[in-house]
Amino acid sequence: MYTDAAEFSAPAALALQGVSKSYRSGSSRVHALRDVSLALPAGTFTAVMGPSGSGKSTLLQSAAGLDTPDTGRVLLGGTEISQLRPKALTRFRRDHVGFVFQSYNLLPQLSVARNVTLPLLLAGRGPDQAWLDYVLEAVGLGGLGHRKPQELSGGQQQRAAIARALITRPAAVFADEPTGALDSATAQQVLGLLRHTVSALGQTVIMVTHDPVAARHADTVLFLADGRLDGSMTDASPRDITARMADLGER
Repeated sequence: MYTDAAEFSAPAALALQGVSKSYRSGSSRVHALRDVSLALPAGTFTAVMGPSGSGKSTLLQSAAGLDTPDTGRVLLGGTEISQLRPKALTRFRRDHVGFVFQSYNLLPQLSVARNVTLPLLLAGRGPDQAWLDYVLEAVGLGGLGHRKPQELSGGQQQRAAIARALITRPAAVFADEPTGALDSATAQQVLGLLRHTVSALGQTVIMVTHDPVAARHADTVLFLADGRLDGSMTDASPRDITARMADLGER
């Protein structure tokens, strides 16, 4: 469960303190995040939901080091990434952050194994074969490392993308609508896999989604409205989540 943290405390895998972010849109300024503070324990699965324009994507990008907040602090795996210079931040993301997006972003000319280990190769590190085999087995791709992405189904390609996110043993995995391009049955398999990485591998997962059925796989659902945290739910049903989203939309 998240805590609305005024101060950082171990062993949070991700912590934000007083994070605000705004963008200029024409002659006006849009406030995407407004003084957001939270702490997510390691080994938990958190879903982030909210109406369109609520700040979900900005929260994920700020937390993952893809964007820099105007004010506030971001700690990921104990490192204050909001203070890192651009080159150091790029290296940190490569080595300590996993990403899963709606598009799989696999290179068609490389095998599954090479795609999965690409973050290590870019860092000049050789893959640990035992860990690679374990990760591929864990995501249901055991024995398929030699195949090319185009030889896999959409669900298998997303599994490969999840394996790539796990290969560096990251401080956290950030998933942005990871099932948006999948049919419902395959989406459930992928969500079950993300759940498995938390329970079996101790991974920390933060997922932005618009789907209440997807969100129910998380330990906690955080709600955003107008750039601010607007409560949370634990062990919630899709019906409860849908009702909460409807309430946010009406307000």
